[in-house]
Amino acid sequence: MTDKNPISEAKRYLDNARTILKEKGNKENRFYRDPKYVKMAGHTAYAGVLLALDACFGDKTKGRKDVGWYKEQLSGMDKTALKNFISAYDLLHVAMSYDGNTDSDIAKLGLTRADEIILWVEQRTVTC
Repeated sequence: MTDKNPISEAKRYLDNARTILKEKGNKENRFYRDPKYVKMAGHTAYAGVLLALDACFGDKTKGRKDVGWYKEQLSGMDKTALKNFISAYDLLHVAMSYDGNTDSDIAKLGLTRADEIILWVEQRTVTC
């Protein structure tokens, strides 16, 4: 990663995810027509969430970080943030990134959860 502020970078990832959906998703009524871009946007947004959380939690001492590690870190800090993370994981990473769920309501809620997590980290960067 570059020397950029991780919160600004996380927000940029979310902006990129929104741009992908808007410009490439080909939304028709309530659904995106191209699951390829839904998957790309979901992955991009989820990566932004992890980038923000990494700014708060730092490095793991052993092994690779996984969803369980993030849940464990959040469970000891803030139950609402934990619930937001679980929701973001399910919506952005599973439903969008893996499944390519084209329902725009899923994408909208996932991006909202991501915004909430990034804001939570931004408000706590001094205390993390």
